[in-house]
Amino acid sequence: MLPCLKRITVITCSLLLLLAGCTSFRSSNEVKVTSEMNELISDYIIQHYEGVYPETDKEFEVHKIYGAKETGGVTSVYLYSLFSGFNEKTKTEGQSGHSVPAVIKLRSEGGKYVISHYKEPRDGADFKRSLYKIFPRKYAGKALEDTKNSAGLQEKMKQKAEMWLRK
Repeated sequence: MLPCLKRITVITCSLLLLLAGCTSFRSSNEVKVTSEMNELISDYIIQHYEGVYPETDKEFEVHKIYGAKETGGVTSVYLYSLFSGFNEKTKTEGQSGHSVPAVIKLRSEGGKYVISHYKEPRDGADFKRSLYKIFPRKYAGKALEDTKNSAGLQEKMKQKAEMWLRK
């Protein structure tokens, strides 16, 4: 009787593990961030910071996407953003700006995406804790590491400024 009970227990556990694996696979809600979404995100961040920093001739935003997930019609995009303002006189030397991880939420309205929410972690001593509150754990560690070098986005920002100066 005891060997039969062990077999039933092993089979039951195996089925539960298999079922759990299938369920998590089916419930995957990760999505790919499109070029339309990327452009909307950059435009929004530039507009969001209008008037916050000293006036410059042109502002740019570049970002690194960690991932995105869709839940209930809302797509949450986890990213690291670098924002800078430039003047023709100072060329590619940024005059003002910031670099920060952020989560931005998009929803589709009439076939187009609109921003429904934007959030950054708090500054100072509360930065790490608040980052882990707004980011999934798998992205928070990467974002925390990226704060040391603005996620390597400086070259991408310089290229945008150079293209603007050539026009």
